[in-house]
This record gives sequence, structure tokens and C-alpha cells, in this order.
Amino acid sequence: MEDGTFDLIGVGAGPSNLALAIAVAERAESRALFLERSVRFGWHRDMLLDDTTMQVSFLKDLVTLRNPTSDFSFLSYLHARARLVDFINHKTLFPLREEFHDYLTWVAARVADQIRYDHEVLAVRPVRSGRDGSRIAELEVLARRGDGTTVSARTRNLVVGTGLVPRLPDGVSTSGRIWHNAHMLTRLSDLDPVAPERFVVVGAGQSAAEVTAYLHDRYPDTEVCAVFARFGYSPADDSPYANRVFDPEAVEEFYAAPADVKRMILDYHGNTNYSVVDLELIQDLYHREYREKVLGRQRLRCFNVSRVADVVEGPDGLSVDIISMTTGQKTQLTADAIVFCTGYDPVDPATLLGNLVGHCRRDLDGRYRVQRDYRLETSPELQAGIYLQGGTEHSHGLTSSLLSNIAIRAGEILDSVSRRTRSLVG
Repeated sequence: MEDGTFDLIGVGAGPSNLALAIAVAERAESRALFLERSVRFGWHRDMLLDDTTMQVSFLKDLVTLRNPTSDFSFLSYLHARARLVDFINHKTLFPLREEFHDYLTWVAARVADQIRYDHEVLAVRPVRSGRDGSRIAELEVLARRGDGTTVSARTRNLVVGTGLVPRLPDGVSTSGRIWHNAHMLTRLSDLDPVAPERFVVVGAGQSAAEVTAYLHDRYPDTEVCAVFARFGYSPADDSPYANRVFDPEAVEEFYAAPADVKRMILDYHGNTNYSVVDLELIQDLYHREYREKVLGRQRLRCFNVSRVADVVEGPDGLSVDIISMTTGQKTQLTADAIVFCTGYDPVDPATLLGNLVGHCRRDLDGRYRVQRDYRLETSPELQAGIYLQGGTEHSHGLTSSLLSNIAIRAGEILDSVSRRTRSLVG
């Protein structure tokens, strides 16, 4: 791919590795390369729904918490787009999701010299050295370009930032009518142009509520059925004290805490992020449902304390069985499509690392042991660093897959890479 050995190669060019690319650009002391399988930058494009806003402050962008004077900040982006004064007058900490995506795209363009798009990483192989070949100080990264050719590059450190993969209930397979919300807008555009009669939306979190509201707005003659196991949507706890769980200092405290305390923290504060909805959106959906009851034409229907028991796809649509978990009553609906807003899972780095996984140590629960600097704990033979951007909730806390701490994390990873590079080459 390119001659010489890189100080770091990043797999993926999403927000986490973009934050790292910014740090590399600002410090200008490391040689880095980021490989992205997509042909251009994109971040949850299929959930850029009309009028949806961020759930995290714009100050927690890719750089501000690490370097408030950086010209890669969201405020610098607004200035470059000639909207800074307008945004200030808007009096909000939470920009439109479409706007934040444009900010990320703006950053990606400015660090494009570090990124190779249309490069899908296939495997990572050890580069052995030493008299007996037992020392692995470098890694070879193999990637397939869009034209089908395979290329490779060497690195002293690997940073895995492959993001999340959609989670579906057991036994559910996607199709043109059965989707995860990660593919929402694309699948919706593939539906027949004739207005659908009914959608079913499964899930109780922010994405489920947003999809429900979006479909209800977009199709004014269509019924939208929300199915969830709770009595209703639960509000996200975004109060000031609870938000301290996302502070950079909280990562330090969480990492040093005993295992039972870590579990307690995750249990206590799961309602800051998982299966919860902004209160304003909850109130809006309740208002819609109540208004329709008053007017006698109900398009928004909530099946609470319920689950989808079966989905059968036919030539003209779906047959969906919904079971009440309190009474056992079954409701059978025909639907044009069903959207599963059932969350995401981190990508297991083992799919890339191959035999190198044998050098990665795990805890008693089979999870990767991750050092404070986000580097996998490995055997002494593996001296090349392997860092995780995500998949570290068990070790570093709730910010593992969120935007809240990625600016700080990028700086900590680059600090570690720089120290180790000086040690290895010195």
C-alpha cells in the first residue's frame, strides 16, 4: 500500500478514529493510516431522520474536551459554514443530527490524507522477528480495494474502530419488509410508492421512538404500531449528577473499581443511555396517541408489555403476531413492514485478528482484558499494540460506544502509541 512502517493503522474511519486522526494531525509526530471499507464518509446515514437532534452536547465533539482551542471543533465548523451567530441565537446545546453529520463530514475531508476509503480490512497478520521468530513487534494489515485487488501495509500499532453491528432478535432475518432501524431510510425508499397501510416498530429506546414519530409524520394515512415490553417509554436520565458517569474522570474511577462496583455502576446508570427516550419525545408521542383517541381515528397504537411472537412474510406483506405478556392474548396484524429497533453489539476484533487472538488475554468471563490506555493485554511475544475504540464497556464504562469521551480517548491512545513507538524504535 505504502512503503515503510506506520506508527498506527486504524481500522475504520468513523467518529472515534476521526478523533484520533485529528490528534495525529495536530501533533504531527506519528505516521498514521486509516482504512475504511465505505467509499465515502458516513455515520448512521439511515437514521438521519427529519428534525432529530443529538442527545449529547456539541461541546463533546471530536476534539474540544481534549483541545478547546482546536480548529477542528464544532464551533470552528460553524464558523466555516457561516452559521456561528445563527447557532448561538438558537440557544441550544443539541444540534440537528443532520448538522452534526455534516460536521463529521467536514472533519473527514480535512484529514482525508490519512484515510483510504474503499479499503476493506480482511486480516491482520503477525510480522515475526528475532532469532527464533518469537517476537512480534509489527503487524501486517491486508485490505481489499474496491477494484478487487489486495494490498497490505505494516504497522507498530493497530487501532480497531469498526463501530457497532445491528442486533436482531433470535430467529429474525432481514428482508425488503423486515429491517433493523440501522437501514431505515434505505429500506423505506425501496417500498412500493403507494402509501403503506401499517408499520410495526419494535423497541422501547430512543431510536424506536424516533422511528415511530417519523413514520407517523411521513405517512398521514398509515397506522403505526409500537410494540415494547414496558408499560411505556421510559425517560432518559440526563440530569447533571447522572451525567457525571460520562465525565473523563469517571473512566479513571470505573477502570480502577472492583468488578462488583463496575456492575453496580452499569446497573444504576443504564437509564442514561439504554432503552430510554428523551422526555420531550415521550410527551409528544403520548399527545399524538391521546389526540387520536379523542378524535376517534387512531393511527398510533401502542402494544405495551408485549412482544412479537412471529413474523411471516408473504408476497404482499407481513403477518405479525403480537402477544400480551400479562394476559397471553394474541393480536394478529397485517403490515407492510416491521422495524426492529433492538440495539447494537460491538464488533468482535477476533474476526480481524485471526491467530493473534491467541496472544490476547481474557478475564474469567471470557472478555478481553484491556489496559487503561485501551490496549489489549497480550502475551510478552506480541509487542505490537492493539487498541480498541469500542467494546470496552466492561473495563472503561458507559462511554465505550458513545461520543461523550472520544476526544479524550483519542489523546490517551495517541499518547500511548507515541510512548511505545519511541520505546520500540529507540
